[in-house]
Amino acid sequence: MNANGGPAMATSDVEEIVERRRLRRRLSLWRGLAVLAAALALLALFWQGGTLEHYRPHVARLAISGLITGDQKTLDLIDEIRKSKTASALMVRIDSPGGTTSGSEALYLKLREVAEKKPVVAVMDTVAASGGYITAIAADHIVARGNTITGSIGVIFSYPEFSELMGKVGVKMEEIKSAPLKAEPTPYKPLTPEVRAVTDLMVKDSFAWFKGLVAERRKLDAATVDRLADGRVYTGRQALTEKLIDAVGGEAEARAWLDKTRDVAATLPAVDWTVPSADAGGLGFSLANGAVKALGLGGWADAARRVQLDGLLVVWHP
Repeated sequence: MNANGGPAMATSDVEEIVERRRLRRRLSLWRGLAVLAAALALLALFWQGGTLEHYRPHVARLAISGLITGDQKTLDLIDEIRKSKTASALMVRIDSPGGTTSGSEALYLKLREVAEKKPVVAVMDTVAASGGYITAIAADHIVARGNTITGSIGVIFSYPEFSELMGKVGVKMEEIKSAPLKAEPTPYKPLTPEVRAVTDLMVKDSFAWFKGLVAERRKLDAATVDRLADGRVYTGRQALTEKLIDAVGGEAEARAWLDKTRDVAATLPAVDWTVPSADAGGLGFSLANGAVKALGLGGWADAARRVQLDGLLVVWHP
């Protein structure tokens, strides 16, 4: 009998109860750890820019906007799309005036790598000029709005020259360099005929490359490309007449082409693939970026970044 008058429990019964409780605690712990692991896996999935939609059959949609610099994160993302077993095609939405020549080249080559494995279609939005047009011709089919601004087939190398201003304020730049053409052209003195000649050769070489891409991708003869490549821009309707694009329309027309010619069903969802925002790491950056957009200063910010571009450019800037 126990102290309360009830039957006493055997030692083995007590040990059994204790052991059961211990097992329940262990089971609860492992269940909790399993739930935590699943939550962390989902968090990692979303943190890397992916969503569950990326792992179901879909058409990948990639936005190329602003200045094109060939940033590595965008190139890596295109590689992921190429390797994806669930992305049946790639639709590139372009809203860009272009950017650096080398950056546009890198983007073009990456998109062509995708096109070797799955269909690529380009949809031009407001502007797809210069480097933006290079991006478009990497696709197998190009669609533009009737009033899209495109074309601007050409290369530019520009720099400031303020030697006269320096003379007025009494500032002089002295140089000791290994050869006359080192670090030329320079903003500190007027352009010499020799520097102009070598710079002109560099621009012409890149221009020939650009025209060669247009001729190859759009199936145009050299004389036609020369006529079109005087630097002018075209509306989407004009570009269609000149065979610089394939159709006037938007995403619906692009999906219809994929369905009809590449057997990519129009019923497949289009899923956005995005590079994590550069300002996502801090609240201050996010607030600043939000303020720029709210005040309508996005265009000015883009212009400021454009001024900082170095090297040969394929960019349209009225």
